[in-house]
Amino acid sequence: MLEGAPATFLLGAATSAHQIEGGTHNDWTVWEKGRYPDGQPHVLGGASAARAADSWNLWRSDIAALQLLGANVYRLGIEWSRLEPAEGVWDQASADRYRDMLQSLVAAHIQPMVTLYHFTLPTWVADRGGWEWTGAPAAFAAFAARAGAAFGASVDWWCTINEPNVYVAKGYLAAQWPPGVKDPRRAGEVLRALMKAHALATQALRRADVADADGDGRATRVGIAQNLRIFDPATSNPVDGIVAGIAGAFYNDSFIDSVAQGRIRVKIPGTIDIDEPFPALAGTFDYLGVNYYTREFVIGHLRGPDHYVPTAPPELPRNDMGWEIYPEGLYRLLMHYRSYGWPLLVSENGIADNGGERRGDFIRAHIYALDRARAEGADVIGYIYWSLMDNFEWSHGYRGRFGLFSIDFDFDPSLTRRPTAAVPTFQEAARAIGALR
Repeated sequence: MLEGAPATFLLGAATSAHQIEGGTHNDWTVWEKGRYPDGQPHVLGGASAARAADSWNLWRSDIAALQLLGANVYRLGIEWSRLEPAEGVWDQASADRYRDMLQSLVAAHIQPMVTLYHFTLPTWVADRGGWEWTGAPAAFAAFAARAGAAFGASVDWWCTINEPNVYVAKGYLAAQWPPGVKDPRRAGEVLRALMKAHALATQALRRADVADADGDGRATRVGIAQNLRIFDPATSNPVDGIVAGIAGAFYNDSFIDSVAQGRIRVKIPGTIDIDEPFPALAGTFDYLGVNYYTREFVIGHLRGPDHYVPTAPPELPRNDMGWEIYPEGLYRLLMHYRSYGWPLLVSENGIADNGGERRGDFIRAHIYALDRARAEGADVIGYIYWSLMDNFEWSHGYRGRFGLFSIDFDFDPSLTRRPTAAVPTFQEAARAIGALR
């Protein structure tokens, strides 16, 4: 694994604030208490992230886990609702805690990569309409400016928004996440708002963070983490191919193409058609983060309410969430997106594997796919596994266990991080780039 990769190759693990910290209060904590019209809880089993992995208090254990892995980067989130619990109010105690975390990572020779928005909004933003509030992009940019000034001395790598396409699909098309809406028009408007928010936040970060933390001559490297899927037609029926292409263009490429063109373009034929210039988007990617998990086979219909029906042959290998395990897809995506010219970072890749038997092979197979893309000319600068430890998996509660370190949420009040059988595989990759001896 990683043969010939430079010592600067980023190898690490990822988490998000709400999923591990505990003690947060945002639109998701409100959502977790609710139910669907049929009485089912919004989160499987009625679970909540009230304590989660308690990383707000146990963050030193997280750094120790990263050191055991030989990681040289940690992609973590900072919680907007903690730092700005009310509009314009900065919680200095929370900022000090985050600063301690970030400085400790740097002292341990682990680069922090900070995600500013990972699906959770302060309630004061949500109460005004969330990303449908016209003031949301500017409010997010103001938060980014404060974060850049507060933490820039330790942070050069920034991720403005995690998986804007997933947020839109889950919150505004499937109604499975807050605000629980099924409205393609509103979905398009929210995606437009997220693009504007990213552009304004990037400008704010580049102005506010002027400290070169790692000494490479660049104070900021900014991008997003985009969930990318392979959409393959289920059959040779041309309709399946057409609908698979439309799905990929909307889900995978709307945000990416808008940045490449400096123009907001969101389109689903007959449903969404947004096309407006927004020059501030151009040049806002210093890298493209690729979050890759699976592919979908598409059955298309030209008429009826369900034009797009995802499926998968039952004989294909799957993880505990039912997602196909398809390492070749990572190679395919990296080779496709190399043409845009940005450095590519695998910002998430992981497997829900409660037993832990398949995780090591999963990591090895996907790094091999990455190596193949590198050998064929793709500028892949890193691989970040999701996730460092088991955590709160949104509407799945604690069902999906992705962690390199397992946590027994039911019977271990200390929430001990226990190494899984995949840790030696990760360490092998770390040794290949000289990050672990």
